[in-house]
Amino acid sequence: MFKHLKKDLPASIVVFFVALPLCLGIALASGAPLFSGLIAGIVGGIVVGSLSGSSIGVSGPAAGLAAIVLAAITSLGYENFLVAVVIGGVIQILFGVLRLGIIGYFFPSSVIKGMLTGIGIIIILKEIPYFFGMDKDPQGDFAFLQVDGKNTITELLNALNALISGNFNVGATLIALISLGILILWSNVLSKKGKFFQLVQGPLVAVVVGVVFYILTKDGSMHLSADHLVAVPVPDGFDSFLSQFSFPNFGVIGKAEIWVTGFTIALVASLETLLCVEATDKLDPHKNVTPTNRELLAQGTGNFISGMIGGLPITQVIVRSSANIQSGGRTKMSAIIHGFFLLTSVIIIPKILNMIPLSVLAAVLFIVGYKLAKPSTFKQMFSLGWKQWLPFIVTILGIVFSDLLKGIGLGLAVGIVIILIKSYQNSHFLHKEGEDVDDGKIKMTLAEEVTFFNKGAILKELDKVPSNSFLELDVRKTRYLDNDIIEILEDFALKAKERNIDINLVSASGETKNPDSYIEFFKLNKI
Repeated sequence: MFKHLKKDLPASIVVFFVALPLCLGIALASGAPLFSGLIAGIVGGIVVGSLSGSSIGVSGPAAGLAAIVLAAITSLGYENFLVAVVIGGVIQILFGVLRLGIIGYFFPSSVIKGMLTGIGIIIILKEIPYFFGMDKDPQGDFAFLQVDGKNTITELLNALNALISGNFNVGATLIALISLGILILWSNVLSKKGKFFQLVQGPLVAVVVGVVFYILTKDGSMHLSADHLVAVPVPDGFDSFLSQFSFPNFGVIGKAEIWVTGFTIALVASLETLLCVEATDKLDPHKNVTPTNRELLAQGTGNFISGMIGGLPITQVIVRSSANIQSGGRTKMSAIIHGFFLLTSVIIIPKILNMIPLSVLAAVLFIVGYKLAKPSTFKQMFSLGWKQWLPFIVTILGIVFSDLLKGIGLGLAVGIVIILIKSYQNSHFLHKEGEDVDDGKIKMTLAEEVTFFNKGAILKELDKVPSNSFLELDVRKTRYLDNDIIEILEDFALKAKERNIDINLVSASGETKNPDSYIEFFKLNKI
């Protein structure tokens, strides 16, 4: 775990600066106390990071759960909601024990790549108003429809109008541009100049420059107000710090709505985690493979602990994970250390954290978003053909214009429809030879597995068999034949007699001409 510490430590600093505003913003978007987001980030880093088998995945509160959490807190109350979080954690542990982690592998690669690209686009779109110091909405609100009734498009139009009219924050924009310049320079030039520039990451330098800028301009015309800065709760003392923790009210554990909410949290959090695991493993340059069942056990334990001390539900999250990968993180130590950074910062230096401009963090997230949604990815997916391109682009549009899970669901649905269409058309299920030969002999070979998906294709080809011909149906390779297909063959046998078509069935046991019962024939041949 300590072998790659010189890479994990700088990466953990970057992840910390990405995670901090997101923890606070997701708590705000969820209608929960701000400190609950930090608790989830700390537990996600230290507890889940320690138990997880992922080398580069980072866990914390997820924007994908914000709508569910907001509705649950509104209907149940916060202390009662925490009981549902604890129950959700226990159910996730049960999912891991039952080895349900395999579910994530059933999502097509095109959908996973669409998810990564869609999240990258959302990050860029959502950070544009922050970049210019104009958006006062909660940081990390990644849904298209926002908590203030606006949406992504209206926020961008407002930002554009403000830029045209000159009604934007000059100080926030200036430090954002400086930070973006530092990040690009550090990544493309300085990081290749020496070990110092590899050890000290560009985002850390950008944040320090941002804090210095805030201090120097505090009394000037480019002063940044509290709306444009990170907002970490500042306790008056140790007792005040402890008072920020909340605890579940287990007196309501018998209520059905608590269990429904708990199961919903477990299901959505598990699905989001498994998809993130699949995505981060694809991004990982070292191609580590995360044990998914162990990941569910780790996430369940994290949610159990988070719920017990007043935190939000936890998932593995792609924004923090991708920032970790892009910053050179190699082992789980980067996730664990980032959790300790969150813990110590909210205890020791909350006032310094509250000097960090949000526009600087927007610049950091711009780079993260761009690396997730590179133009080369669109080019690559388009070159793979429409069967890959369509689920990819539908997933992106669904995520950008609705939310993460709906977008993934739409992409998966399109992928399934394409499979059905290609299964209908796929010639591998039905090979024809000799159709144009003058002797009237036609040979059809059925594939190893033929299901009801292939009914349409087989019916179409059988109808094309001309009258007064000889059909050889080869099933020597066939191991499974759906009953729907056998019924089609039974019906065709009746038509064949009327059209004077002789049928010869070729199986592993030999040949049979015009069998009386296709059902009995396939039973005897154990197909």
